[in-house]
Amino acid sequence: QKDPEATKKEQLSVKKLRVVLFALCSSTEQAARHFRNPPRRIRRWLRRFQAFHDDRPELPEGKYLSLEAEEKLAEWVLTQREQQLPVNEETLFQKATKIGRALEGGFQISYEWAVRFMLRHHLSTHTRRGVAHPLPKEIQGNAGAFIEFVQRQIHTQELPLAMIAAVDEISLFLDVEILGSDDRKENALQTVGNGEPWCELVLTVLADGSVLPALLISRGRLPCPAAVPKSILLESKENGCGDDEIMELWAARVWRKHTECRGGGASKGMLVLDCHRTHLSEEVLAVLSAAGALPAVIPAGCSSRIQPLDVCVKRSLKNFLHKKWKERAKDLVDSDSSALLQLLLGWLGEALEILGNCPELIRKSFLVASVLPGPAGDSGSPRRNGDEQEELIAAMEERLNIAKSRESSPEFPENDDAEADPEILHRLFEGESEAESFYGFEEADLELMEI
Repeated sequence: QKDPEATKKEQLSVKKLRVVLFALCSSTEQAARHFRNPPRRIRRWLRRFQAFHDDRPELPEGKYLSLEAEEKLAEWVLTQREQQLPVNEETLFQKATKIGRALEGGFQISYEWAVRFMLRHHLSTHTRRGVAHPLPKEIQGNAGAFIEFVQRQIHTQELPLAMIAAVDEISLFLDVEILGSDDRKENALQTVGNGEPWCELVLTVLADGSVLPALLISRGRLPCPAAVPKSILLESKENGCGDDEIMELWAARVWRKHTECRGGGASKGMLVLDCHRTHLSEEVLAVLSAAGALPAVIPAGCSSRIQPLDVCVKRSLKNFLHKKWKERAKDLVDSDSSALLQLLLGWLGEALEILGNCPELIRKSFLVASVLPGPAGDSGSPRRNGDEQEELIAAMEERLNIAKSRESSPEFPENDDAEADPEILHRLFEGESEAESFYGFEEADLELMEI
């Protein structure tokens, strides 16, 4: 039995828990930059937190959210991320407080509780096995019904793989103030944010492994770029586009062209798309119907598990763009919007060319997301799909040349085996320095806030 004092020393301080929470909500690298702590140290703190709570699984005395309330909060986190809205310390605590007041009449909130919550519901952005983890109970049923509907429609309508598409958007936010500052320029381009995006990118992949041209909508009236890759259809709008207009443009410029190439309007198709990012109005539904497309709208909160683009393509493409931006950020101080757009077009063209040469990875994404049944007619076990998702992400990152060694940026150990085996945790994090320092924290005690 462990010495009580030794066990007490293993628990993380509030300052460390705050850093770990930041890392779970965004990324280890962003937490390292924000708090000026090495990524290896942050990962070691998470390992210590997990090891400590393996021995002390119960919550301390006090009022905490019920499982029902926590599941509502988990649903909110998932839907926020679908809409590329921030999930961070502030927004998480605000929403937890609101749910707690509505369902519990008040509860105790702390960084320890928040980190536990993120881990308990598999909400870390680091996991490469998202499809293996269960969704909150209420939306898990919606996901199952959606998968059944999609597979039945594909079978009964005998849809060819080339007419089954996954469509989704990536919004790119450019912070001009940070771009003009002396440091932190690498944070000026983000794929999560509030307000109007700088550019909207609409991606389309097909179940046969093909990649259709991407639609890029930039905000502002800019001179026509000198070079636009063939894989990109560029639209510049002074005030950007609403969701309806984006889908109408996509239907006209991308999907109609694709169906025409396959012999016109006789071809039926299915579109797997996110309900939040498209806001399917009657006008959009009419446009899609006229184009011979059946919209299969993913239930809210389920995209991370059953949107083929979410299995590996979107996260890999985002990481690719962040890598490219980071490499050039220091040189972009005096660049105008036209020059930045030209850079983005070049990077996207490079990435889309690579994606176009990975049909086997895209085909497998549809299988792992269970949009298509497996060879045996089933959707595969969660563990097997998790294994395959992990392999897909690694393969895609290697193709995009963004694969990182575990030394420089390992994943949090969130897969089933690592969670179950302390020895694997030890191997992942061994050799890390015990030296610690803190930057950017106020001295006030933040251990427990009574809501």
